[in-house]
Amino acid sequence: MIPDDALRELSMMLGERLSTGKSDLALHGRSETWHPEMPPDAVAYPTSAAEVAEIVRLCARHGVPVIGWGTGTALEGHGSAPLGGLTVDFRNMAAVLEVRSEDMLVRVQPGCTREALNTELRATGLMFPVDPGANASLGGMAATRASGTTAVRYGTMRDQVRGLEVVVPDGRIIRTGTMAAKSSAGYDLTGLFVGSEGTLGLITELTLRLHGQPEAISAAICGFPSTEAAIQTVILAMQMGLRPARIEFVDATTAAILNAHDGASFAETPHLLLEFHGSEAAVTEEAARFGDLAAESGGTSYQWATQAEDRTRLWRMRHRAYHTILASRPGATAVVTDVCVPISRMGEAIDRAARDIAASRVSGPILGHVGDGNYHAILLVDPTSAAERAEAKRLSDAMVAHALELGGTATGEHGVGLGKLHVMEQEHGAAWDIMGAIKTALDPDRIMNPGKLVRQN
Repeated sequence: MIPDDALRELSMMLGERLSTGKSDLALHGRSETWHPEMPPDAVAYPTSAAEVAEIVRLCARHGVPVIGWGTGTALEGHGSAPLGGLTVDFRNMAAVLEVRSEDMLVRVQPGCTREALNTELRATGLMFPVDPGANASLGGMAATRASGTTAVRYGTMRDQVRGLEVVVPDGRIIRTGTMAAKSSAGYDLTGLFVGSEGTLGLITELTLRLHGQPEAISAAICGFPSTEAAIQTVILAMQMGLRPARIEFVDATTAAILNAHDGASFAETPHLLLEFHGSEAAVTEEAARFGDLAAESGGTSYQWATQAEDRTRLWRMRHRAYHTILASRPGATAVVTDVCVPISRMGEAIDRAARDIAASRVSGPILGHVGDGNYHAILLVDPTSAAERAEAKRLSDAMVAHALELGGTATGEHGVGLGKLHVMEQEHGAAWDIMGAIKTALDPDRIMNPGKLVRQN
């Protein structure tokens, strides 16, 4: 519980922008996946970095846990409050502060979402490319080192963040990075905070790289006789220099669910969903060359679309896939896997996961970002069934173990949070202790998003 004197101080500072209402607390304790509700004791809605710093200093004095909150779209319990405390919600810090078109940079507040930023950029000829599907906040995306469907061409949040403003656990406001394209000046503190999941400080401003809006865009869909045939087509295409902006995989089960619940018309086989960016000539050539490669691998029903409405329909369906899969079993929640492996081993990893799921008591459609080796199994469980949850977690852990054997990682984009905490030592060994030492050095009282990412002492 937050001490009464700390609550009084927060109330005097924030007034109506401090909430202790039951519904507000419940909202900030929920996860979009299987994690149980863990609400904070209060929610703060700051409007400036200076106010965030004052909040953090107050919480540090009273030993109150501090949890950052963007839009609540994280999937591994990142925003939950297992020890109670104060959630800092950045909805009132959502401005686009400065667009530097010539430098292809933008400064934003952490609550700004990717869709809001791209709406602001429409007239500039620039765009922000990272697309995790959900309309997540940019601060949250940086904190979890998010990526998504466009990472194969444009990279992840790690590649887009040029600099940050961060409130560290003692309440100081620091700046990391510059607007220059490179620097050799000291430790890469920007890289340290990107992916730190709020355990080292609260991001209050981001400087992000922008990219030019493509002259032309086309999308394509192709069915394959097997997962391995689809993956090998992608490997061959990338070896030949093709650079699709998106290369998404859906398995036969996912294709069937999208047919039944989202009006798709896929053959019930593995499919690739692609998008090409570039000049009119380059997009036409790349789409045609990919079609030829797909045909050589047994691909069928290669459909190529250039109309904006057709592309929008395709990617809206892909982005809705998680919720569509959930709806295929009414009342279900999900344990969502997020392993990433070298692309050369992705077919092997998916096939093994599919065999394990088929032999289990839970269902688990598989989809993912095949261009960078990242796949997700949506393991559907009855939220009231401890046995189903245990089985889904067993399957998830088996996928992680296999991914690590193949030289991969437990999480390609969702982050650690609570859900992947137990596999961190398995992946990192002694390096996980070094992460803990950094945490202790910056946050000795462990008030910043406690219970997440690092070893719990």
